[in-house]
Amino acid sequence: MTYQLDDTDRRIMRALDDDPRATIIALAQRCGLARGTVQSRLERFEREGVLRPHSVRLEPAALGRGLSAMVAAELDQHQYDRVVAALSRIPEVLECFAPAGETDLLCRVVARDPDDLYRVAEEIRLCPGISRTRTSVYLRLLVPYRTSRLLDA
Repeated sequence: MTYQLDDTDRRIMRALDDDPRATIIALAQRCGLARGTVQSRLERFEREGVLRPHSVRLEPAALGRGLSAMVAAELDQHQYDRVVAALSRIPEVLECFAPAGETDLLCRVVARDPDDLYRVAEEIRLCPGISRTRTSVYLRLLVPYRTSRLLDA
């Protein structure tokens, strides 16, 4: 089910997208709304799953992991839960997706350098239930993660 945002919700979301660390008071002032209105909307967004879990948008490069890659994995479908559990224990696996098509899993990973990426990819390949992996290195970020344009769509 898609959450229906009204104009007030969109104003708050745009302000949050500009400054995700803004206080409720700062959001209220920026949006021209009462503090209580902003607070109740944010609480509802959290309950309804509109907002991602809290994050400070930490850049992995700031932690010495400036190399990003996508590791595609093929796996034994009978061990799906076991594979996902093993992948979730690898700190460099930032996200893991189950796509449609030939690939079973796509893992977004970070590493310190090419040698470290090799280690991370091998750790993924050696997870019980994974039969093969393919790694694609990201050379440059062209469009950063964003949601504000969706608010206008």
